[in-house]
Amino acid sequence: MPQGLFADDEACPRCAWCKASPLYRHYHDTEWGFPVADDRRLFEKICLEGFQSGLSWLTILNKREGFRAAFAQFDAEQVAAFDQADVERLVQDAAIVRHRGKIESTINNARRVLELRREFGSLAHYAWRYEPAATDRPKRLTREVARTLSTSAASIAMSKDLKKRGWSFVGPTTVYAFMQAMGLVNDHAEGCALRQEVEHARATFARPA
Repeated sequence: MPQGLFADDEACPRCAWCKASPLYRHYHDTEWGFPVADDRRLFEKICLEGFQSGLSWLTILNKREGFRAAFAQFDAEQVAAFDQADVERLVQDAAIVRHRGKIESTINNARRVLELRREFGSLAHYAWRYEPAATDRPKRLTREVARTLSTSAASIAMSKDLKKRGWSFVGPTTVYAFMQAMGLVNDHAEGCALRQEVEHARATFARPA
């Protein structure tokens, strides 16, 4: 099996990072890299990537249902209306990561989503403006290449613009992970059984306008 991949019980090759649990493999097989245009899912992901900072994504994935319950299913309008009492409630919620700064950031960023919608029509339209051109992507995504992809020119540009607009916990690494997960790039490793499936989904995806 090439480096960067592992084979499951049926000898199906997958990206090695999802080996840890069946939940992780399900996430890899059904979500990661498939293009998304739904504002709720995009908002959820960028918030959860912020919560992941300093932790593993598997930790966040295991708590995702708790996060959804705590943050009104990541409905930006509802979260934007949260107040200090909600912050205090969430700091005590063991179903999520109880980091006051990240909780406050999620509420702040929900308010910024509403501003983006007024300007661009949707968070999806705003985010997909930063999809990198094919010529800016690696020709082959080997394990060695993947290790160099913690940020990109596009994620740096998007991070800079979001920060200018008042967002928080949206550094270039966080934004790049968001791009990987939401299908703005296809970072499934060469040889992964999902790579071509994701590539087809991206080819047929209607970019938000």
